[in-house]
Amino acid sequence: MTRTIYYTATTLDGYLADPDDSLDWLLRQPQEAGGAGDYDSFIRGIGALVMGATTYEWLLEHEQGVWSYELPAFVLTHRDLPSPRSTTNGGPADVRFRQGGIAELGQEMRDAAGANDLWVVGGGDLAGQFADLGQLDEIVTSIAPVVLGAGRPLLPRRLDLELMQVERNGAFIVARHRVLGSLAEDQERSSSSSAQRAAEV
Repeated sequence: MTRTIYYTATTLDGYLADPDDSLDWLLRQPQEAGGAGDYDSFIRGIGALVMGATTYEWLLEHEQGVWSYELPAFVLTHRDLPSPRSTTNGGPADVRFRQGGIAELGQEMRDAAGANDLWVVGGGDLAGQFADLGQLDEIVTSIAPVVLGAGRPLLPRRLDLELMQVERNGAFIVARHRVLGSLAEDQERSSSSSAQRAAEV
């Protein structure tokens, strides 16, 4: 069964990038190839990926128009964006621009992943949209020993998680969590409000 996994790196205080969208803090961290959270091991289980426009533009700019992925890639945007020139292997890039929401596009993306998993590349609000619909299964984070104080948040939602695994790779703490759903306190508050409204009718 296809799982939807948010796999990303973050600072200790929960930011994906600094306020200028810089990842310099991330790229200088030592990491062991083949260790916990290793990209090559992770990507072997992925059948398709999805990202927002900001993430897509950052990747395209830093790869100078060459696309690193051989898998179907969905880019959610309302703007006209350029396509990659080619993949790193010289073939055509399978980038699919979509304007709908997760509710409308989720099944298409899962179908594209086939028997493998769907990777939510970023950003954090996109992962949150999957979580809002109960369609985010796991979060895998490589936590760097950096505190930024501000920037792009990891996942701007209130969620309860279950810690499944934690390991170290170089400078990173690699943690895998299962998404349980919205925060228990929020569910209780919502249930209480609903009960109060029903009693007032």
